[in-house]
Amino acid sequence: MSEKKSGADVPATHAPIDSATLSRRNFLQMVGVTGAATGLGLPKAGHAVPLAATAEIKDADPGKLSLKLKVNGSNQTLRVDPRTTLLDALRDHLQLTGSKKGCDHGQCGACTVHVNGRRVNACLSLAAMHEGDEITTIEGLGKPGSLHPMQQAFLQHDGYQCGYCTSGQIMSATALLHEPCGSANADVKEAMSGNICRCGAYSNIVAAIQQVRKA
Repeated sequence: MSEKKSGADVPATHAPIDSATLSRRNFLQMVGVTGAATGLGLPKAGHAVPLAATAEIKDADPGKLSLKLKVNGSNQTLRVDPRTTLLDALRDHLQLTGSKKGCDHGQCGACTVHVNGRRVNACLSLAAMHEGDEITTIEGLGKPGSLHPMQQAFLQHDGYQCGYCTSGQIMSATALLHEPCGSANADVKEAMSGNICRCGAYSNIVAAIQQVRKA
């Protein structure tokens, strides 16, 4: 009768699995990663993924949607996540960073842009809602040497200090020119109440708006 072999005599290839080093969770994670890599045709762990292949996977993301906008007079086609706000589409996809992200909750007005001629808080509006719409940002309102009258008035009346809210203030003020609003300063303040200036340049902002309204 042959003796039972001790654990030391068992070949390494048949060594029992140590439960201390391979838990059920580790085993499932190992199987999951291996299966995902095989199913997707991706390189196994330890192999670099070519940049071109990475870009191709990203571009082919079925979760993104194609969106057409007319921004500052130019037709634009974007591929964005459905959750992308209009503000992020303008800033991150088109690099139009004049529209500022302040509170990101629609309370400060720093992100104000025009959508089909009306002022909108871009941080509260999904880009997907604006298929085919005409968007105007501060970059499309005027250019150096050819400023919009409202931009010029803000300069003349020093209607800004730190400047962070200024683009939203100007976009809101230019929209106000085409909205029903009384002639008194109090009426202007009420119409501009959605735009906050933390520096407190409100009197100068109102003076700039009134100058353009009376011109």
